[in-house]
Amino acid sequence: MGGEMVTSHAVPGATRALWLSTIAFTVCFAVWTIFAIIGVRIQQDLGLDETQFGLLVGTPILTGSLSRIFLGIWTDQYGGRLVYTLTMLAAAAATFLLSFATTYPWMLVAALGVGLAGGSFAVGIAYVSKWYPPEKQGTVLGIFGVGNVGAAVTKFVAPFVLVAFGWQMVAVVWAAVLTVMAIIFWFTTDDDPEIKARRERKEKPRGLLLQLAPLRHQQVWRFSLYYFFVFGGFVALALWLPRYMIGVYELDITTAGMLAALYSIPASLFRAYGGYLSDRYGARAVMYWTFGISLVCLLMLSYPDTDYVIHGIGGPIAFSTRMALIPFVITIFILGFFMSLGKAAVYKFIPIYYPEHVGSVGGLVGMIGGLGGFVLPIAFGVMADLTNIWTSCFMLLFLIVAVSLAWMVGSIRLMEYRAAGEVLAKLPQLPELEEAKRAQASRQT
Repeated sequence: MGGEMVTSHAVPGATRALWLSTIAFTVCFAVWTIFAIIGVRIQQDLGLDETQFGLLVGTPILTGSLSRIFLGIWTDQYGGRLVYTLTMLAAAAATFLLSFATTYPWMLVAALGVGLAGGSFAVGIAYVSKWYPPEKQGTVLGIFGVGNVGAAVTKFVAPFVLVAFGWQMVAVVWAAVLTVMAIIFWFTTDDDPEIKARRERKEKPRGLLLQLAPLRHQQVWRFSLYYFFVFGGFVALALWLPRYMIGVYELDITTAGMLAALYSIPASLFRAYGGYLSDRYGARAVMYWTFGISLVCLLMLSYPDTDYVIHGIGGPIAFSTRMALIPFVITIFILGFFMSLGKAAVYKFIPIYYPEHVGSVGGLVGMIGGLGGFVLPIAFGVMADLTNIWTSCFMLLFLIVAVSLAWMVGSIRLMEYRAAGEVLAKLPQLPELEEAKRAQASRQT
């Protein structure tokens, strides 16, 4: 799965476009999840409850999600090189201004701008896919998706900067790095082949309505639900786990951030492997494994700390169940691994089914997935406040996976049934069968 695999049959400049896009997405993702670390300190400084904290960490995810469909369309129309660079610069400006916010409302306003960094995903997917043939796009888009590891970068580095210089310095440094990355990307990449060919033909880009046409297909929305879990759930947990481990296991912010990275890393790095598996065995098989293993992991994580008393013959027998820290870290590592495979599998479908609308379809799927990253942290906070059970967040994810798997199995069975009917309808009508039908009809009359 190295250089030869992704460069064969690719046009000149494809490898550079792929790796620079991946590095840029890593930086963008680090900025996008910045509140996973600085949000904990802001919560302490402002005295926020869990619902307010969930809204704060989820607000950048909202912007990054809603902007994806438009950024994806603009990428198809005007090219990824331009749109990618402008998106990074806009997000960098908002992140820098965040360091000057002193009240909760202004932090939410700044967080909306920070969220543009997450919209870069739709830009990168549409841009990178233009450089490679369909049979390589599972692997290629999986490699690009490794940029999710930016969440782990933030968890590893940001706590040390925060402790040493304050959360404001984290925002300044992250903004500076993103600005430098935007400049490097602009001067070292080229426009994709499709944009170049269109300019040579002096052809205008497709209009907005044509770009949005595939979104009426139910299949697109089914892919979106899958991505709501594998990506939205990933983002939500990447944001929530530090706070979860501080509350449940009473860790300090540095230790919680480091351990939470053990979820973010496999949920990011193995996305490239998920793309390879999707190319080799099919995205459908990968999704079956993703949903199946995720159900098991989430069932284990959902079970709250419980004390039992059994009235035995010789008196009460008491015991309790509790997931200790090490089993918890191992379980979220496994969950992150299979979610990373699922993220790649979902985006393997899109260039195959909608090759002319990767930007719009990929943008919508990314938007719905990103909305999961916005809605779920807020839901986690609300459920923690209402139920007073920390594991309620995993209960909600278990329900989402169960619904996704049921819809997937039902849709596949329906497609197989229809395909079988079409095959039977095309079979030649045998004379013996026709005679039997006429004989049966005459007996009935």
